[in-house]
Amino acid sequence: MGSDDTLGKVKDPLVALIKWVKSRSSREKLMMGVAAGVLGLMILWKTIRDHDTLFILAETAHFLGIGVLMFKMQSRKSAAGLSLQSQILTAGFLCVRLICSFMMEYDIHTVLDGLTLLATAGVVACLIFQPAVKQTYQRDQDRLQWYFVMGPCLLVAFFAHPKTNHWFVFRLMWAFCVYLEAVSVLPQLRMMQKAKVVEKFTAHYVFLLGVSRFFSCAHWVLQILEGNRVLMSALGSGLWPVMVLLSEVVQTFILADFCFYYVKSYADGTGVVRLPTGIV
Repeated sequence: MGSDDTLGKVKDPLVALIKWVKSRSSREKLMMGVAAGVLGLMILWKTIRDHDTLFILAETAHFLGIGVLMFKMQSRKSAAGLSLQSQILTAGFLCVRLICSFMMEYDIHTVLDGLTLLATAGVVACLIFQPAVKQTYQRDQDRLQWYFVMGPCLLVAFFAHPKTNHWFVFRLMWAFCVYLEAVSVLPQLRMMQKAKVVEKFTAHYVFLLGVSRFFSCAHWVLQILEGNRVLMSALGSGLWPVMVLLSEVVQTFILADFCFYYVKSYADGTGVVRLPTGIV
């Protein structure tokens, strides 16, 4: 009996840590989040020698996110909380990037993009053509149409695109897909903002997008930290390199708020992601 009483007094350190974090102010939580991000960057800096691996990790996380959506739709026959407009935009930038990859730099990224495009096309097909899934799609909440996002991206691509020896159309397409990728998740975030409470599988998908963006942005940040001469020279050589880096940062910050509330929901022990007004 005495041993049971002793065990009952032992505190779970993880539970104690979660309670301590929950008791902190919003400012302290923000600072801890920033510190965790910096710590993550430092770990990647010390453990990953080939920074191209970060891009592979980013693309893998994106592919896994699409896999989560496919599992949800096939197992539950539901598209609740999922934005068709974001999936169309995702398929759009992947298709353009895949064409450019074949024409400009065929490598492992081309294969990963091809797999992710096929998975995304499967999601779009289910949303449009599979009756059981289609009837659960919340069209009235998915109001930010894909062409309102694509148009500005194409316009910006005309003014800021790579200065390489490839044909102009391929350079324009490459810039277009970079900008489109940065904002492709906006319809999904707007839809979730209207719903306030995010469906579980959709939350997992968007969180994996955030993880993907973290790895991708980390690639550029670590290159700068290491003083990559080619990159530093490129950043001072024109608008295009700056726009690429800015697109990465914008995309990361677009998803950062959601990832914060996603982690917070599990730290609270609920697993239910609730979004305040103004997250997007």
